[in-house]
Amino acid sequence: MSTPVFRRATPADTDRCFDIEITSYEGDEAATREKIATRINLYPEGFLCMTLDDEIIGFINAGCAWEVVMSDEEFKELVGHDPAAPNAVIMSVVVHPDFQGKGYASLLMREFIAQMKSMGKKTIHLMCKDRHIDLYAHFGYRYIKPSSSDHGGMAWHEMMMTL
Repeated sequence: MSTPVFRRATPADTDRCFDIEITSYEGDEAATREKIATRINLYPEGFLCMTLDDEIIGFINAGCAWEVVMSDEEFKELVGHDPAAPNAVIMSVVVHPDFQGKGYASLLMREFIAQMKSMGKKTIHLMCKDRHIDLYAHFGYRYIKPSSSDHGGMAWHEMMMTL
């Protein structure tokens, strides 16, 4: 495995990140290009890109909230986001399919967790599908509950990590 480089997203990364998002997520669960652009523009500190040979191969993006409501669809456009809030809320964890199964997602998540700790965040929240519950538990997330969100017409589960 090549060694990836981590960096914050910039507006110039919008198209590549959108391409990875729509290639990796099913149907309507992928964020729109506009949502990706908004997340990069409003909170680049929470938009971590992983690159190999200067090409983005994956990313995690998040916003921050004082009160976390995982089913809040407006938050995906960072409505209510406050960079000073102690709770990070992940919206996308994605590695391009060509690079999946090689350990990159684990490196990406570990780096994201380390960055959130260094920024003084207290918790990280996310929603995932059934098949990813054990993966996130491996990183230290604990299961909270089935989510009331039906984003993309799918069933989701809420998980949280205390930092």
